[in-house]
Amino acid sequence: MASPELSQFQTSPMAKHNVDEAKTTGSSEDVSAGVNLRDDPVDPTFYDDPELSYSIGQPIKKWDEKRREWLKRHPSFAPGTRDRILVVTGSQPSPCKNPIGDHLLLRFFKNKVDYCRIHGYDIFYNNVLLQPKMFTYWAKIPVVRAAMVAHPEAEWIWWVDSDAAFTDMDFKLPLERYKDHNFVVHGWAHLIYEKKSWTGLNAGVFLIRNCQWSLDFMEVWASMGPQTPNYDKWGETLRSTFKDKTFPESDDQTGLAYLILKGEEKWAAKIYLEGEYYFEGYWLEIIGTLDNITEKYAAIERGVHRLRRRHAEKVTESYSALREQYLTDAGNGRGSWRRPFITHFTGCQPCSGDHNQMYSGDTCWNGMQRALNFADNQVLRNYGFVHPDPLDSSLVTPLPFDFPA
Repeated sequence: MASPELSQFQTSPMAKHNVDEAKTTGSSEDVSAGVNLRDDPVDPTFYDDPELSYSIGQPIKKWDEKRREWLKRHPSFAPGTRDRILVVTGSQPSPCKNPIGDHLLLRFFKNKVDYCRIHGYDIFYNNVLLQPKMFTYWAKIPVVRAAMVAHPEAEWIWWVDSDAAFTDMDFKLPLERYKDHNFVVHGWAHLIYEKKSWTGLNAGVFLIRNCQWSLDFMEVWASMGPQTPNYDKWGETLRSTFKDKTFPESDDQTGLAYLILKGEEKWAAKIYLEGEYYFEGYWLEIIGTLDNITEKYAAIERGVHRLRRRHAEKVTESYSALREQYLTDAGNGRGSWRRPFITHFTGCQPCSGDHNQMYSGDTCWNGMQRALNFADNQVLRNYGFVHPDPLDSSLVTPLPFDFPA
């Protein structure tokens, strides 16, 4: 069966993907004082073009040049552009059907805000459909696309599903590993190329570079969505390609796997399948390990006074770096005792309550409480408190001096 069009967008190769080297002449404020949030020169930029659109389906051309020019006119943002990240997440516009759904979404959002504050990242939470026909899992693509246009100062847009929690507040993305790639997703090449499984990756968490390649890629990815006349055909194509896909609709995850498997080399070559750590991890294999991980970290700190020292939250990263030398034998991913980076509650559906029938709702809710309290304890410690019970979010107790000696 002939595939719907994949190659209508041509991307010219560039020597560099980021715009960190943009010239910084003409500054109205010394960059040593930090970014200038009040300076927006009257010189025209791409924002003054009436033809520019934030919407999927209306492609932008020469985006790398547009970003570079914007940074020249806003030079206080240029330093550090290469590693600048905007975290994007969101949920549905209406209240949750599940009675505790809105509370859980609030806690998941708090968790992301905590992580971003600790590491100095901006975060955008969206709860409207920017493309009304792109519902459920497709809704994130228009949001990410709009975020790129709204944040030319950010090199990376990091989408994190609403039901995913940061469970290692210390860990930072190894961006240097991805310097030659434009898209990072948790996945395993053998499951896509050999098994042809739609679960060869998980599209609920991904990192995408703010560049022309990415804009073109998202247009192709979105062309499989419910807003297009090829939606039903794509459902047939994806299901015939990935035999373990049980539902007929075209979905974003299988579509992404298809672009890696069948798409042109210009897509697959720039996509990094990250399987060496929990870029996002399946909650059911993680939850039962958290108590043991807590004890392992406490044991390290009992032997290292510096790690027990009270400190301001703003300098947390220095203590995270110090701890790394004691985690060399911890491993990564399944079977390790390192804190899992992101725990993803796939199948639990906290907002709708329509959880996967292979496990009970209580299993999901208790798992979420455990993961969120596990992460919150890493945050609360800098404020002098801790949740003593992993299943009781409301109870906290003061930490004694020199804890956990």
